Amino acid sequence: MALQGRVAGAEALERADRIWGTPGERWFTPDDPIWRVHIDAAMFVGGLRALLLQSLHPLALAGVTDHSGYRGDPWGRLQRTSGFISTTTFGTVADAERLLARIRGIHRRVHGTTADGRAYRADDPHLLAWVHAAEAESFLVTHQHFGRRRLSDADADTYVAQIGSVAARLGVPDPPRTVAELREVLASYDDELDGSPLARDTARFVMLEPPMPLAARPGYGLLVSGAVATLSPAARRMLGIPLPPGARTALQVCGLAGAGAVRWMLSDPVVRRARSLRTS
Repeated sequence: MALQGRVAGAEALERADRIWGTPGERWFTPDDPIWRVHIDAAMFVGGLRALLLQSLHPLALAGVTDHSGYRGDPWGRLQRTSGFISTTTFGTVADAERLLARIRGIHRRVHGTTADGRAYRADDPHLLAWVHAAEAESFLVTHQHFGRRRLSDADADTYVAQIGSVAARLGVPDPPRTVAELREVLASYDDELDGSPLARDTARFVMLEPPMPLAARPGYGLLVSGAVATLSPAARRMLGIPLPPGARTALQVCGLAGAGAVRWMLSDPVVRRARSLRTS
């Protein structure tokens, strides 16, 4: 429960009541692949994997480091990401569009210069496309490994298209619509990625130094293990995460255990009550 509260935030019940209980048109339904992926406990692993993968782009990492307060309040950033995913997937169209407009406004104000003199801005379409692709792939990959029920190939393509439809409203130009297109987009950034000392330090912070109670760290460690296991060998190498032979399989088992533990936590009465408001 400690980990769930950290990710969802202190006002989790109030926010869930608003997202699930507010009447109105939604973009997606419980039958849609995006709903099935984003409601599953594997998203906890996917969020951590996305953080690790996104840190390999120096401009994206600079924006997070300079403006998000990630080091001082990492859980606040995860709570905002969780709120974004929940609102745009399960909330009303009106609430989702208001949130997207607010985030677009924030992005217009986020800009700066990296330590080596390169300018960045959060509303740069090229940078937005990287952040989106890294998240979409992380959520899909971890769902296929640790989710309750894998998506078929056709549903996986639909998932990419559906999460892309949200990204397009946020400013991502022509987001990928299939898994193959998603992989092509990610590969197109290979020459821009850098396992810099800052990227490796960020990975170390995410994996080994989360500001959380000691009692919650074993469960968190299982989730991080799943995130690391599903990164590509190239990404792990750039982040300085060597794996001895056989370690990846062991980490995958840990990821399954972590997702299973979170799935059990999410079956508590608070979450059942929130979801019943929308699905009953």
